[in-house]
Amino acid sequence: MTGGDADHVLLHTAGRAAHITLNRPRAINALNHAMVRRIDEALTVWERDPAVETVVLTGAGERGLCAGGDIRAIHDDARDGDGTASAAFWRDEYRLNARIARFPKPYVAVMDGIVMGGGVGVSAHGGIRIVTERSRIAMPETGIGFVPDVGGTHLLTRTPGELGTHLALTGAQIGAGDALLCGLADHCVPSAALGALVADLAELPARAAVARHVQEQPRGELAEHREWLDACYAADTVEEIVRRLLAHGSAVAKETAETLLAKSPTALKVTLAALRGARRLGSLERVLEQEYRISCAALTSPDLVEGIRAQVIDKDRSPRWSPASLSEVTDADVARFFTPLGERELALADRVTVAETAR
Repeated sequence: MTGGDADHVLLHTAGRAAHITLNRPRAINALNHAMVRRIDEALTVWERDPAVETVVLTGAGERGLCAGGDIRAIHDDARDGDGTASAAFWRDEYRLNARIARFPKPYVAVMDGIVMGGGVGVSAHGGIRIVTERSRIAMPETGIGFVPDVGGTHLLTRTPGELGTHLALTGAQIGAGDALLCGLADHCVPSAALGALVADLAELPARAAVARHVQEQPRGELAEHREWLDACYAADTVEEIVRRLLAHGSAVAKETAETLLAKSPTALKVTLAALRGARRLGSLERVLEQEYRISCAALTSPDLVEGIRAQVIDKDRSPRWSPASLSEVTDADVARFFTPLGERELALADRVTVAETAR
């Protein structure tokens, strides 16, 4: 690993805590492959180190913990390469997500500021997840022709009612109150208290340190819309979801329908199928295996390249989706994203079964 790559993830210990700081503040700490590997290597060392009782994840800069993966690199690989670099990145990233979920020591994720996509993957699977009044959390993949990954479909199927379906399809950002409601976070701490919290984590057991700084759960926005969100998103197809939203009559439901109709039609249908599949699959590892198949298939979908171009590279915000409408996306188009990969499968669940048997 080069010096520059190493500088993108800063590691240090303080008292009983070991710290991971994502350090690409100009890119809102977006993850690349080298960063994923460095985090995983650190967890390997700290898991076995009796002096380390707690792991703490934070992000450098004022804008957020992590804005996601390095999607420019994925765009270039999908457009000009053969996809192997992105597939290798996702393989290691998803394994890291599963590892964080099963990490045997307290893993404290400070989800301050922007936390999106891959940032959710390295934080929301942790054992102690902290949000602040500045937190803005989202899985915005359908807007770039992609599908929520990093275990996002697992997390979003465990929200109350159909709130996770709404968040997955629209890519809507939520604050601290709704993150707590949806089970994406555990505690809210004022941003002004984060420095004191980190200092206490060096001296106290993790839960005791956090308890010193927790504030009353802030009010979110989603709870008051539960009735119509649940009714509309319980539909079996995206077309029916949109129809129900438009028929509801409220301005906010109509705006939600318009938001959906601006997303990639293919990504919307694959996302809904992925969410329903995640409910049946159950374990995080099985869901990550499904997400890996979907992500690899997305590399050959025109919407991924086009979506990243429109939203991130050219920033014209006018993607030309192909197919352009929901009615043109066939069942076969959706099924392609779930095709088994044979020898290229992620095979995470089998690894977990072997590890548990060996104990």
